[in-house]
Amino acid sequence: MKAPQPTNPPDYARYINRELSWLLFNRRVLEEAINEHNPLLERLKFLAIFESNLDEFYMVRVSGLIEQFESGILEQSPDGLTPNEQLGMISRMAQPLRQRASDVFEKTLRPQLAKSGIVIRHYAELNAKQKKELEAFFTKEIFPLCTPLILHPAPSVPFISNRSLNLVIELSDATTELRLARVKVPSIVPRAVRLPGRKHEYVLLEEIIAENLKYLFPGVKVVASHIFRVIRDADIEIRQLEAADLISTIEETLKLRRFGDPVLVEVASTMPKRIRKLLMNILKLDDEDVFVVDGLIGMDVFWQLSRIDRPALRFHPFPAYLSEKLSNSEELFETIASRDILVHHPYDSFRTVEGFVASAAHDSNVIGIKQTLYRVGSESPIVESLLDAAENDKQVAAMVELKARFDESNNLVWARTLERAGVHVTYGFAEMKTHCKLCLIVRREGAGIRSYAHIGTGNYNPVTSRLYTDLGLFTKDPAITQDISELFNYLTGFSKQTEYRKLLVAPINLREGILSRIEREIEIHKKKGQGRIMFKLNALVDPEVVDALYEASNAGVPVDLIVRGVCCLRPGVVGMSENIRVISIVGRFLEHSRIYYFHNGGEPDVLIGSADLMRRNLDRRIEVLVPVEQEDLRRHLREHILDNCLRDNVKAWRLDANGDYHKVKKKASEPVFESQAFFMTQPSTKLLLDTP
Repeated sequence: MKAPQPTNPPDYARYINRELSWLLFNRRVLEEAINEHNPLLERLKFLAIFESNLDEFYMVRVSGLIEQFESGILEQSPDGLTPNEQLGMISRMAQPLRQRASDVFEKTLRPQLAKSGIVIRHYAELNAKQKKELEAFFTKEIFPLCTPLILHPAPSVPFISNRSLNLVIELSDATTELRLARVKVPSIVPRAVRLPGRKHEYVLLEEIIAENLKYLFPGVKVVASHIFRVIRDADIEIRQLEAADLISTIEETLKLRRFGDPVLVEVASTMPKRIRKLLMNILKLDDEDVFVVDGLIGMDVFWQLSRIDRPALRFHPFPAYLSEKLSNSEELFETIASRDILVHHPYDSFRTVEGFVASAAHDSNVIGIKQTLYRVGSESPIVESLLDAAENDKQVAAMVELKARFDESNNLVWARTLERAGVHVTYGFAEMKTHCKLCLIVRREGAGIRSYAHIGTGNYNPVTSRLYTDLGLFTKDPAITQDISELFNYLTGFSKQTEYRKLLVAPINLREGILSRIEREIEIHKKKGQGRIMFKLNALVDPEVVDALYEASNAGVPVDLIVRGVCCLRPGVVGMSENIRVISIVGRFLEHSRIYYFHNGGEPDVLIGSADLMRRNLDRRIEVLVPVEQEDLRRHLREHILDNCLRDNVKAWRLDANGDYHKVKKKASEPVFESQAFFMTQPSTKLLLDTP
């Protein structure tokens, strides 16, 4: 049989477009809303996640492409597209995807909800008594919150806030000129309004307002009203040179974000074209910047509806596992002193991480705590423990990242609270985000000092710890804890550290560390065979790493990539990547852990940490990967986590050479296997610590 000939694709064909890959990821999220095996209210939640994702994509990625185009930047993406070509591609794909989401609700989920006793009624379906009750509700509760504003003709256009739901109202008077007003649907009131006396029957707030506009426009004829929604540029750049300090810069950035340029408007399909055109002119948008939606506008209401008290329509709750050896302070430090500990959230309880910091706050032997904080949430037991530690006269230093997009305001509040308690708070670098997840505890033991560390793949956030899959390593390894201590000096002072004993740190040595390990795997495979590379991460974009993996494939090294979201590598191309397999797992939990496995001739080299393989992570963020050196933990990461993710034939998707994703199909000889369901029954600390 003749061997396949290399295709030698041109450079642009070596990479999948990043924006296309992201849209395909969001399509996989939408498939979870379509999936009939998911409980009904969870399917609603996936629709809300889909829209939230799409909003942020337009607020950040699309707005950036628009800015490039308007600035005359013609630089091509690695796959050979200009900013304008990418915008056209996004528009052609995103609009049908958004309509499909609407169809999923209107044609599938709304009827199924009704069969389950959860009814979202249209106002026209109500009887006279119900309408009268809602009219009274409107005049008492809603009318005081509504502010009609002239939209056209108007000497100045009223500001339409980002992601707000609005009514544009056609008005008629003695003149023939088109007159339009705008009313913002109040976000302070739950949008799904429960019908009086009905437990799970609702009417949407905008319909109640639309049917009672006579109270807002007395003496004026209301012709019609139409729903629309605006998305604005939220990627406001932080420019250090324009402000004296980072805090005032962030505060100004938050103000500017509200007034970013419009990048998208969603309008109801019932809106007449003349009104749509006028709205586009007011917002300075073109046809490709408009989603005409047949169905519900604004799917964020599904967050509210998904919380309805119907447990049978949700995923079954499961108790996260907490080993007794990790449940109290004395035993926790003793356990870490005896061996490294690996935790796998949400299957292992996040209380172990919270307890690590809480124990340190109250342990009389602990003399210092250093912590990075990226997204901690509005309620944070870990920050509360840092405050307790400061009150207990321990040395506490916190590196708070104020530039964590969409969490800046929250982080500002916590930073000021920590400073008032006497914590040494620093904010890193204006030009780089500190994204690494580190906690270092310094403890007096016997005649000396010992340091303990936690290095994680996810945020110190109790909410996301229940929703995201993440890993954490507890260790007392002196080389690692010394590296972390020196990294904190780099973050908080004037240290110019360029070498670390064991950590890979971006932007210093992380890319080089990954590339050198790929090269080592190639060389070992050429000499001995049995090479193997396995990565689990959220995004693979960096062209240098992609090219290195292509080289590994061409050398015969099998490469398995578990990439949740964006993947610019094109697998399965003869002569380039035929030894590379890429899957994506989208399920109940958001896959967020990062694992880098190199077989290394039978002595596996395995790292975990905060870094995805993207230019921003490798060049413009402080990221950390830590080696997992304990043999049973390395074996566990490979055999228990990576291998079982690759076995998934329920929630896994396979990426092909054309850039398309296909659901992994179970072979006839295979049992049904869902990795996340398996991990719920086999938490890591139970296997590693508590199983003989």
